[in-house]
Amino acid sequence: MDHVDAYCERLAPGLWAEPLNAVSNAAFLIAAALLWWRHRPRPKSLRALPVLLALVGLGSLSFHTVADTLTNWFDVGFIAVYVIWYLIVFAHYYLNARWVLAWLAAPAFVVLAVATGPLTSVVPGGSGIYLAPFLSLLIIAVIAWARGLPWHDLARAAGVFVVSVTLRTLDQPLCGAWPSGTHYFWHLFNAVVLFLVARQVIRFQQAADRT
Repeated sequence: MDHVDAYCERLAPGLWAEPLNAVSNAAFLIAAALLWWRHRPRPKSLRALPVLLALVGLGSLSFHTVADTLTNWFDVGFIAVYVIWYLIVFAHYYLNARWVLAWLAAPAFVVLAVATGPLTSVVPGGSGIYLAPFLSLLIIAVIAWARGLPWHDLARAAGVFVVSVTLRTLDQPLCGAWPSGTHYFWHLFNAVVLFLVARQVIRFQQAADRT
């Protein structure tokens, strides 16, 4: 496997070459545990969210320790699966779409990702790949607001996402002044983003069950 050296904190090969980037992935596991134990999603479709959130953390942990091509795919892949599955359950629970129609959110996201592909190179640090997830978050927040549905956590998540992507992007540019880099802040804030969007749809479904 090719060794991947993409972040300021990694100065040499080895499992513990990125201690802050590695340990900060605990934020995803904590967020997943809070979703599971505090908010207790009931349908299996929503129970998948904390599971996927934990996998995001584990995938990122694998990349920031082993740091090769395969673990890079784990890192990016689990985030993509989380985003796509979230859009599917949003369509089902928020838009009241039947499952067969809700699944169309997956190809819709792929189309958006392809359409924004040429713009990804504009954002430094490889953060351009998160343009499509950010736009998706804005779109569903606006949809929820326009329909008079709960939207505050979605809007908060969009705001935190801007901060998290900014900190991810600044990792290399600030390397000289901040030797540890800023990538671990991306993990911390991104865990908040994924927690907020999941909590919003879980609460919405639970409120619907009580009516």
